[in-house]
Amino acid sequence: MNEKELEEVICKFLNKEYDILLSTTIIESGLDIPNANTIIIQDSDRFGLAQLYQLRGRVGRSDRQAYCFCFYKKSKELNEQARKRLESIKDFSNLGSGYQIALRDIEIRGVGNILGTSQHGQMVSVGFDTYCNLLSECIEDIKQKQNKNPYDNTQKLKHEPAIVDINVSAYIPDDWAQTYEQKILEYKRLSDVSTLSELENMELNFKDRFSKIPECVENLIKLIKLRIIATNAGIISVRQSGNQIRINMPYNMREWIIIKSKANRKNTVFFTFTPPPKNNTKTKGILLMNKNEDDFDEIFNKLANLFYDITEIIMSYNKLK
Repeated sequence: MNEKELEEVICKFLNKEYDILLSTTIIESGLDIPNANTIIIQDSDRFGLAQLYQLRGRVGRSDRQAYCFCFYKKSKELNEQARKRLESIKDFSNLGSGYQIALRDIEIRGVGNILGTSQHGQMVSVGFDTYCNLLSECIEDIKQKQNKNPYDNTQKLKHEPAIVDINVSAYIPDDWAQTYEQKILEYKRLSDVSTLSELENMELNFKDRFSKIPECVENLIKLIKLRIIATNAGIISVRQSGNQIRINMPYNMREWIIIKSKANRKNTVFFTFTPPPKNNTKTKGILLMNKNEDDFDEIFNKLANLFYDITEIIMSYNKLK
């Protein structure tokens, strides 16, 4: 059919002159007909998951209940990938499930070569998250760059992630995330954040999507920020026990005295050095801070300022080596 004939047919269907439109997959390319509420896909096992998702999206574009029927030949034995595709399009039917569909598509097909033409691979053998972590590590090794500005922190410093355990109400409430799946996804995204710039982008994304951020989510973001800057400073753990904050670090008494002499006195005055137990091989020094009547914001500011100072001092020292 030529362009004019196609337009005429679609317009008649749009104006309800036809009840049924028989079409090829050309309709997946953004066709918007609000009154269409049912689609039947023949030989659906032959389509990719992205195609099925796009075709299903042609119906349900108004307030009417929509239906999508995926058929395949009764005598045909489906291969594993086709079966997984059809199961996925059935499982992910909620509004906004495109991201989950994309992840499942990657799991089924595998990802392509970074510097090649292949569009599928063996990522499924190690898992999507592990693949992304391995890829990120390889990219960082190839770059071999060092972060020049500790306050920017777009470069990931190579330390074990610090453990931050402070008594504060920090979580994503059910009514804010809208669905349980979305809540789990946001937790996952936050747990994967490793730089301040990534965290800042996530916070801006939250404000754009959900408008006001509740206090419990703000506290969660601050805890993650503490984890990042503590990790950059080489801190092993930050834990609260009763009225005391305990910071395990890889710096001994002599090194702490040097750090303290170079840091802003206003940022170190709250902390007291104490040696670690002899059986603790990783920790060379412990800093103690009394919580007193400080609220979480005050604790956050004191810890963040200290960790920023330590990071800057350590990086300045490394430049001289």
